[in-house]
Amino acid sequence: MQAIRCILVVIDPKQPDDLALKRARLISSVSQSRLHLLVCDGKEDHGAHLDSLCEQLGNQGHTVNSQQAWHDSLHQTIIQVQQAEGCGLVIKQHVPDNALKRALLTPEDWKLLRYCPCPVLMVKTDGPWTGGNILAAVDVGNADLEHRTLHASIVNHGFDIAALAGGKLHVISAHPSPMLSTADPTFQLKETIEARYREACKQFQAEFDIPDAQLHIEEGPADALIPRVCSRIDAVVTVIGTVARSGFSGALMGNTAEVVLDALESDVLVLKPDDIIEHLEDLVSRR
Repeated sequence: MQAIRCILVVIDPKQPDDLALKRARLISSVSQSRLHLLVCDGKEDHGAHLDSLCEQLGNQGHTVNSQQAWHDSLHQTIIQVQQAEGCGLVIKQHVPDNALKRALLTPEDWKLLRYCPCPVLMVKTDGPWTGGNILAAVDVGNADLEHRTLHASIVNHGFDIAALAGGKLHVISAHPSPMLSTADPTFQLKETIEARYREACKQFQAEFDIPDAQLHIEEGPADALIPRVCSRIDAVVTVIGTVARSGFSGALMGNTAEVVLDALESDVLVLKPDDIIEHLEDLVSRR
């Protein structure tokens, strides 16, 4: 996160606590990133509010500019501005939809997580990060190059946030239940499955100095385990990856990042593999 040159901060005038802006100030103060404030509204003028925020931030030593825009939908507006400004991080306060609306329509925050080409930090709490635990969620059962690269990015970002906050980095990976019918004897016993997953974590454990006590390898579905461990260690940020699944399969299965977004009691940083980022940037450039 140290290399981020510009942060897009989504300002919602209906949310007076400005949780996204609080997190942006913290990250900008360390990374010296420029802040770009965005109000997504095509009707009411919010220029005075943005000018006031820019003045406050400028007086605090931040480099900041702002705009108000609207391009068909909330997530499309954010992504178009993110690409135009070259922002390396989007920060937005997460406001969950009610269950009925979520069942009928894909939430805008889910669409932002799917289609935004850069990392997205969804802010859910106003608690301080200082001295807190950071949880990085990886799926070391997928060992192909794409997933290994994504795992490294997730753990690296988690390490950066832990360093920024003076906290501890924890890592979780959910493993499947034993299957007697499998041809691989490794997956016939819980102990051998867990040992295999722990072995897969040794490289980044050594690189980032993560002790065994901060490595959580547990049996069960990721969308249930990640919120459970997050709550157990009282994590302030959870870092998770998404494959940006869309279309019919996305509607049926969802992405883990989307499913756990409302369940997590922490802020959530969502990352994507590099090839998906390139694909999404190409899609945005064609509009």
